[in-house]
Amino acid sequence: MNLQATTETVAVHQVQAMNTSEAKRVLETALICATAPLPLAEIRTLFDGEVGNDTLRRLLDELVDDWQDRGVELVALASGWRFQSRPELRPFLDRLHPEKPPKYSRAAMETLAIVAYRQPVTRGDIEDIRGVTVSSQIIKQLEDRGWIDAIGYREAPGRPALYATTKQFLDDLGLSSLDQLPPIDGTTDAPRSAYALAALEQGLTLLDDGQGMLPLESAPETTPTDGADNAANEAEILSPTDHAE
Repeated sequence: MNLQATTETVAVHQVQAMNTSEAKRVLETALICATAPLPLAEIRTLFDGEVGNDTLRRLLDELVDDWQDRGVELVALASGWRFQSRPELRPFLDRLHPEKPPKYSRAAMETLAIVAYRQPVTRGDIEDIRGVTVSSQIIKQLEDRGWIDAIGYREAPGRPALYATTKQFLDDLGLSSLDQLPPIDGTTDAPRSAYALAALEQGLTLLDDGQGMLPLESAPETTPTDGADNAANEAEILSPTDHAE
């Protein structure tokens, strides 16, 4: 009886191992073929509830290890998991497309950096930090690119919109959370936008990938005259939308 029980136990373990191995193959194939990062909720649909969250996370960790010494890596981003080329190999891959990617205007990048490091912020906050007026075109371009979004309104005169970065912004930088943004050097108030821009530019390889272009502003920047809307005001977020936290 003991021998029979042992044999049955081994057989059950073999079936479980085979099922786990097959689930891993399905998971790996889905991630390779996906055109966008796959969130865990979407990954679960692959197995119709037959594979639990703990097992899925373990399989994802195993896949990360399996691809550790390869030119492609599996990473967790803000909106899900995806395979991507390793940063150190990008110079070689760029030879397939030798044309230089479009560059973003410094005004647009400074605006994006301020939103990323000071969010939630209003347009007035950005102007106070940069010292110049921010054109509506820049805000719209960043929204159209999917990098920033209005998440509510500040309870101040005019109820200005509050802006924050999105999961798409983190995905394009190859990050899973805002905590992974490069740290800002310096602590004084005056050069805050310069410090934020310098820190953000450390991760601009994916932002300069040719997928989108923010041209120079059509109108020259001017010094803002309305100082009522500034970073010192208390912020209250109303009807927030989905954004990177």
